[in-house]
Amino acid sequence: MAQTAMTIRVDSEQKLRFDALCEQFGMSVNAAINVFINAVVRTRSIPFQINAEPDETSRRALEAFYSADRTNRPDMTLDEINEEIRAARRDRKERLEREKQ
Repeated sequence: MAQTAMTIRVDSEQKLRFDALCEQFGMSVNAAINVFINAVVRTRSIPFQINAEPDETSRRALEAFYSADRTNRPDMTLDEINEEIRAARRDRKERLEREKQ
């Protein structure tokens, strides 16, 4: 199959980030672009998601979330919370209807 060159313009900072991610994926930028193009043509959509390890901020946030003390349970049940939401929505709807008059 004949090959052709393709030139694209991207933000230089994004290019550096993309280069680093491709390296983490163990592939060249050229290979990553070819994988993407082939998949888009084959599926006629953006068919996949490639993920890198979370950045440091995300990693710390997830770590904090998973290590949080979950023994302190809320005073309300899920049904009670949902009822409060329904009541707030009813009140809002009534207030909006009164404002229309």
